[in-house]
Amino acid sequence: MTANPIKRLAGQTAVYGLSSIIGRLLNYLLVPIYTRLFIPEVYGVVTELYAYVSFLLILLTYGTETGYFRFAQDKERFATTYSTLLSSLAVSSLAFIGLISIFIHPIASAMQYTAHPEYIIWMAVIVAIDAFISIPFARLRLEGKAMKFASLKLINIAINIAMNLYFLLLCPYIASKNPESVFLIIWSPGIGVGYVFISNLIANIATLLMFIPSFIKVKYRFDGQLLKQLLLYSFPLLIAGFAGMINETLDRILLKYCLPDQVNAMEQIGIYGANYKLAILMTLFVQMFRYAADPFFFAEAKKSDAKATYALVMKYFVIGGLFLFLGVMLYLDFVKYFIDPEYHSGLMVVPVLLMANLFLGMYYNMSIWYKLNDKTIYGAYIAIIGAFITIALNVALIPFFGFIGSAWATFICYLTMFIISYLLGQKHYPVKYPVKAILLYFVVALVIYFISIVIPPTTVFLHYAFNTVLFVAFGIFVVIREGLYKKYILPKLR
Repeated sequence: MTANPIKRLAGQTAVYGLSSIIGRLLNYLLVPIYTRLFIPEVYGVVTELYAYVSFLLILLTYGTETGYFRFAQDKERFATTYSTLLSSLAVSSLAFIGLISIFIHPIASAMQYTAHPEYIIWMAVIVAIDAFISIPFARLRLEGKAMKFASLKLINIAINIAMNLYFLLLCPYIASKNPESVFLIIWSPGIGVGYVFISNLIANIATLLMFIPSFIKVKYRFDGQLLKQLLLYSFPLLIAGFAGMINETLDRILLKYCLPDQVNAMEQIGIYGANYKLAILMTLFVQMFRYAADPFFFAEAKKSDAKATYALVMKYFVIGGLFLFLGVMLYLDFVKYFIDPEYHSGLMVVPVLLMANLFLGMYYNMSIWYKLNDKTIYGAYIAIIGAFITIALNVALIPFFGFIGSAWATFICYLTMFIISYLLGQKHYPVKYPVKAILLYFVVALVIYFISIVIPPTTVFLHYAFNTVLFVAFGIFVVIREGLYKKYILPKLR
């Protein structure tokens, strides 16, 4: 097996990852602003509504991204697949906006947002645009246009950030100095946290406009039979995606309804949501890997050494994830100031969520077995099992442990999904993953983490120095264990 496939995946992951990391980091730089401008109860509104957005985006894309990768491999119907899906998403997205507009009052009442139904309208349009442009973005990934993909994503995020800074910081400053300024024509202090959603909406509209030239070039042909086949393939992925989103975000919704009455639920949601952001690096790592991995795995599937490639990818993915885990936890005393100290009461969930998301990434890594064999129904079954675990554990644990129970429910869910997928995968598409090596890396990383906890720091300098030694020690262990010293370093020293 040559290293070229791994290098290509690493290169594409780097490009997608660069846009994701830079973009998400820039976006996450808004979190310190939010946590300092808004009290936890108000920030809880942002956390809760974006949790609903995640569900709706899965529903409105109905699993078509992976379906597009699968059916567009046929060059004869490449263009037809794209135009058919684009037309379908346009109709469903517009229908969604219409339905939300018609039933806005009962929806707002059910969600306890009767004072601000406009938040729901804005979020509906944001989701609809995101769903519609998901296929144009998927086409860029399929065609290997990683730089264009990254550029458009970064422009979207830059506009979002700029609008947030304008509405939340610049306008209030101008208002305090010159209330009659022309810059305040489109600003109202009463909207407050609503500008978080307005900024996102403006950014999405701008991105949609940037895709218009490519829409004009498309030769539209709608193939109903093809759409039926694609939906049959994608429907289990929709179920899996929806169930997966239950696992990922339902905890922030259930907190509102499962916490005891004497607890300020929105405040707890805000604290939990802010600390969830501290797991950003693991989330980004998993996200950027997924962007590159799906088309890569499908492209490698027909090669004789495909399974060996998948096994190698898994090992390196775990090593990278454990480096990120240690990087955050060994320097958490520094990282925690990313959010306002008012939110630090939730720091205990950070290691649990980091490890949970690492197992989620391992599950995604392994999910190729059912995608390649057109057995996507298994992905749905696994995700549904995870959803039941998520719901059951959150309902059982939240009343007693609050958001700490939610964090552990997430960890148990992802660990269970990973184990089930591994066992089924070995039956239907056996890959010889280096299980012993992976377990060894986990043990070493966790021992290093517990050493950093057990040995109390005497001074801040010694604390960081000691943890840096531990972090470097893990790196040295990886270099020796993988033979990287003999392969790459020693030849250069000779």
